[in-house]
Amino acid sequence: MLQVLHIENIAIIERADIAFARGFNALTGETGAGKSIVIDSLGAVLGQRTSRDLIRTGAPKALVSAAFDDVDGSIPALAENGVSPEEDGTLLLQRELTADGRNVCRANGRPITVAQLRAIGAALLNIHGQHDGTALLDETQHLTYLDRFAHMDARLDAYGTQYAGLAATRREIDALRMDEAEKARRVDTLKHQIAELERAELREGEEEALAQRRNLLRNAEKYIAAVTEADFCLNGGDERDGAAAEIRRAENALRALRGLGDEFAALSDRLEALYSEAYDLALTLRDKRESFDFSPAELDEVEARADLLYRLKKKYGGTVEEMLDYLARSRDELDRIEYADERIARLEAKLDKQKAAVVQAARELSDARRAAAKTLEADILRELRELDMPKVRFAIAFAEKEPDASGIDEVRFLMSANVGEELKPIHKIASGGELARIMLAMKNVFAAQESVMTMVFDEVDTGVSGRAAQRVAEKLARVSREKQVLCVTHLPQLAAMADAHFSVEKGEENGRTLTRVTELDRAARMRELARLTGGESVSETMLRGAAELLDAAEDFKRRLGEGTA
Repeated sequence: MLQVLHIENIAIIERADIAFARGFNALTGETGAGKSIVIDSLGAVLGQRTSRDLIRTGAPKALVSAAFDDVDGSIPALAENGVSPEEDGTLLLQRELTADGRNVCRANGRPITVAQLRAIGAALLNIHGQHDGTALLDETQHLTYLDRFAHMDARLDAYGTQYAGLAATRREIDALRMDEAEKARRVDTLKHQIAELERAELREGEEEALAQRRNLLRNAEKYIAAVTEADFCLNGGDERDGAAAEIRRAENALRALRGLGDEFAALSDRLEALYSEAYDLALTLRDKRESFDFSPAELDEVEARADLLYRLKKKYGGTVEEMLDYLARSRDELDRIEYADERIARLEAKLDKQKAAVVQAARELSDARRAAAKTLEADILRELRELDMPKVRFAIAFAEKEPDASGIDEVRFLMSANVGEELKPIHKIASGGELARIMLAMKNVFAAQESVMTMVFDEVDTGVSGRAAQRVAEKLARVSREKQVLCVTHLPQLAAMADAHFSVEKGEENGRTLTRVTELDRAARMRELARLTGGESVSETMLRGAAELLDAAEDFKRRLGEGTA
């Protein structure tokens, strides 16, 4: 559960430390005092999207820390992101925002990404905003609500795999189907391209060898002159000996002195090695000179080949390897077109089997959804009765559609708010207060199945008043016996029911606007409840009414603890 929320330089909050109770926590204050900033800070430290505008004016950075206790180390989101709580179950999440848009996130001091922070935060705390109720009006989301309640992830993945295979086969069939004129044009094009590439008789590595030979042929005269000169210097000619013969004579002259000492023996050995190298070079150069065959016709052939490759590369690929790959793909495409009818027949037989499997999987998925829908209906109706909506009827209507990625079900939430009225779509019937309570009921139903231990409600009481407000307060009190509840509210009934009540006030200090968050004692709570009831002018009568409200809330919580409420 959330122990402490630490805020630095967020909007008009310069610094705040809020120590939350384990049960029901209420935050109240004037409109614009900064209550939503506390919620925004919570969202930031849980990895939700933020703006650099959230940083307090003039501050280089902002910091939000959230300390949790009793964290279950087996929560998948923790293990998947390499994070574990301390031995005593504590976990500290931190997020630092800088003016240049950078984020630094940590979990127990370990650096993590914003995405990892978001995954961990979603497993620890759930924020229900004041506008979330409008999501109920979007019927495209109703199936998502149902699947979430029924934990359909595994079934949806299994169905999705089969449907993806079906869709891939359909795309393959569509790609093979074309009208006869288009097919003839494509066949002619492919045959021309294949023939042109096959005539070229392309070979891998050909370009490099061709470029090397062309460079040699273009410099043939220089090559012959240089090799001939080097050969003459080493091998000599008719009129004089070359360097190799002279080295040989020098070696023979020193060989006679080998017996005079090691120095002469070493000199003789060096001359012998030098002669061996010179002799080998002389033979190599002679072979080069004699083997080089040059003709202007060969250069013309090489130039023509290089020009052909250049022209082909402009059409079929930047290298010989790419052109060979294009040739292989063109042959495959031509084969597919020429044998398309046979392939289509095979694919259609495969498609029929896939359709049957998809329909079967979709039926099983639908059956599971319908069973879950009955449970969800009963759970929501029970919650709504506790929220002072005893006459309401709530139902989940199914309609069948062609199989798609989500299955064969179209789902709509229907309700009837008054006796005798037929079930209709929620957006045609529900008022703002009814929407808020239906959403709260759904939140409670979903939360009962999740590991999240802290629930945050940001002004969920919008449109609620009177007896309905009292029932919402009692419902949140019941929820807080199993999970920690944080609630931003303007209703005295909700604030009075809290186990810890915080006041959010805006003021000035040193010419700057700032917000303070203070936990209230009983006397301060009475004044705040009186303000929520009667506005700025607080009378003794209002204070007595606030005291009675607190007493009644304490009595309800006592009976709740005894199991008699």
